[in-house]
Amino acid sequence: MSQNNGYSVIGTRPIRHDGIDKVTGDAKYGADIFPRGVLYGKILRSPYAHAIIKSIDVSAAKKLQGVKAIVTGNDLLPPGEDKEIKVGEATKNLKYIREATLATKKVLYPGHPVAAVAADNPHIAEEAISLIKVTYEQISHSLTALDGIKKDAAILHPDTRSKAVENGTKSTNIEDHLIHEKGDIEKGFAEADIIIEREFNTSTVHQGYIEPHNTTVKWTNDERVQIWCSTQGPFDIRDETAAILGIPVSKVKLTPMEIGGGFGGKFSAYASPVAAHLSRKSGHPVRIIHTRAEDLEATGPTPGSYIKCKIGASKEGKITAAYAYLAYEAGAYPDSMVSAGSQCIFASYEIPNAKVEGIGVHVNKPSTAAYRAPGATNAAFASETIIDEICTNLKIDPVEFRLQNASKEGTRRVDGPIFPKIGCVEVLESIKNHPHYQAPLEGENVGRGIAIGFWFNYGGQSSCTINVNSDGTCGLVEGSPDIGGTRTSIAMQAAEVLGIPVEDFNPMVVDTDTVGFTEVTGLSRTTFATGLAAIESARDVKTQMIQRAAKIWDVDQKSVSYENGFIKTSKHQMSFKELAGELGSTGGLIVGKSTITPAGEGGAFAGNIVDIKVDPETGKIDILRFTAIQDVGTAVHPSYVEGQMQGGSVQGIGWALNEEYFMTDEGRMANSTLLDYRMPIAMDVPLIDTVIVEVPNPGHPYGVRGVGEVNIVPPPAAIANAINNAMGLRMTELPMKPNKLIELIWGNKQK
Repeated sequence: MSQNNGYSVIGTRPIRHDGIDKVTGDAKYGADIFPRGVLYGKILRSPYAHAIIKSIDVSAAKKLQGVKAIVTGNDLLPPGEDKEIKVGEATKNLKYIREATLATKKVLYPGHPVAAVAADNPHIAEEAISLIKVTYEQISHSLTALDGIKKDAAILHPDTRSKAVENGTKSTNIEDHLIHEKGDIEKGFAEADIIIEREFNTSTVHQGYIEPHNTTVKWTNDERVQIWCSTQGPFDIRDETAAILGIPVSKVKLTPMEIGGGFGGKFSAYASPVAAHLSRKSGHPVRIIHTRAEDLEATGPTPGSYIKCKIGASKEGKITAAYAYLAYEAGAYPDSMVSAGSQCIFASYEIPNAKVEGIGVHVNKPSTAAYRAPGATNAAFASETIIDEICTNLKIDPVEFRLQNASKEGTRRVDGPIFPKIGCVEVLESIKNHPHYQAPLEGENVGRGIAIGFWFNYGGQSSCTINVNSDGTCGLVEGSPDIGGTRTSIAMQAAEVLGIPVEDFNPMVVDTDTVGFTEVTGLSRTTFATGLAAIESARDVKTQMIQRAAKIWDVDQKSVSYENGFIKTSKHQMSFKELAGELGSTGGLIVGKSTITPAGEGGAFAGNIVDIKVDPETGKIDILRFTAIQDVGTAVHPSYVEGQMQGGSVQGIGWALNEEYFMTDEGRMANSTLLDYRMPIAMDVPLIDTVIVEVPNPGHPYGVRGVGEVNIVPPPAAIANAINNAMGLRMTELPMKPNKLIELIWGNKQK
């Protein structure tokens, strides 16, 4: 349970500001935008995993009545030179993002866009794309990281070089290669009394948001581009679209609509540049809404991976050395998430000798995208499974072993950073003392498992403006799309500074022309970083209120104080609301503003206790009880925190037991509907208990840490460890499907 810690607003549970609109249906999502004269766009996609485009014939589609515009990659600017450009605060390769938008030379995965149509209605658009004739020459393809690094693997990008291959002189599918080292790993393993080494494979998984990707774009007569879409990163989509179109970012205005989930999957500009080209060509606004199959087949999933992990420990239970080799899928274009996985795999433990080697590999799948703590879940599945196996062999309680080796303030991670104040020990102690961990297990084929996980969190640039109204209320303008109630969590921090009710705030997420640059809603940065921008803006308001009161009372402003929503001297006092009513006659209304790029985001730890029951006849695994524990720094809105913990846990359960991209030999996804892509439903999970641990983050005035990422990290490993406790079998693949478990059960019986 969250501790209020003496705050007046932080730690309370107010009704979210967007709640009424969302429950009444008044909230506006991307699919609710219908500009006058809007056309319907549809994208023609490659049916092949890897092929050369020989020709594209659009003549028949052009003749279809109701077709207003057709674009191919040749209508875009030339793909561009191989150079890095700024997209938001990140960099992307201009050639790659243009080829990803509409392919001109090669298609790199089934679903790769090759042409698009705008028509009077979606049915005509569908028919039109069926009339476009594309001639392909197929090339061999790779679907996993290990396939992509084979000597005979077809190269997706001949200009890709890697120091990991022949000194960087030969083309390769390895797009990223990194090594982290600490101490003397050979010495560490030599000191170990037990060494466990295993190999792990995890499948490609989708974020599973409810609302598909959508965009509506209008190319105006004054050569400006207006975009309305569902996105976690309005400024990133703005900048990427501008780069693809070859126009200044000042010519693009993006309005983020309400968002029906993202979880890291809505950072990239998939359809907006295409819709923009269609709009320019047709003279009409164009809307494109993905089908569910398009979302699954042609947007960014989380990477599948191969991990080899080796950990050594003394018989007393001290880890002496650890090694990991991580090969992550990047998809068709760079960004494999292997860097994050490499940073997180051993971060929960103080290990004197460690080495991590990671590679990202181009494969014939869509470019990967973030999914809550991207890369960390794969990594923790490997390391936490081996940690549990060491505990079993040494007959040491798994919590005690982890406590003995837990990272704490001053611990240096293998990738270099030294931890500030963190809550890893506190999370483990909470697991140890929880009634769930102490409760007896009853019945046959039941087991209990635990696991912990880490995510480093992120800061990044954010902007905020607070306008003080004459009635004492405040408008709060910010640029972070609200996925999990962040409008309220940000406003609560401003309200805490000013000592006024959060209900007196009207927080608004606005377009890219109205607020300063703000990085994406993701990476567990929003409540931390945009919250800090709101705090600074509120402090600016506070300073101006003091100045204005000093003017009204004709006193030195040094004699004026501000406490709990009251401005006062030894002889005078006014409430915030009273003073707000006097602003118009004393110099005008007050505006507080801030643009910051904060450091000090801290790191976050989470742990799970899970009880399962295995049906040995079918391999079916039932979750009997699940407890999620997380250090959140300070819980700004405990209800939102609990919701994030429960949501991430359910997604981790789905990743553990059901979810995967099932690929055919031809490289097509065979389960691209929600009937076949099996996400958890209510019957699959029990009520998830939550325990909020609060170890305040010293890098934030209210101790806030990111919440939304780390909760997805431990569930697969915790479930795998519970399976071993129930059946004495180690699962090393995700998802842990019934047929795989049955194979292990049968194999064990035959020994």
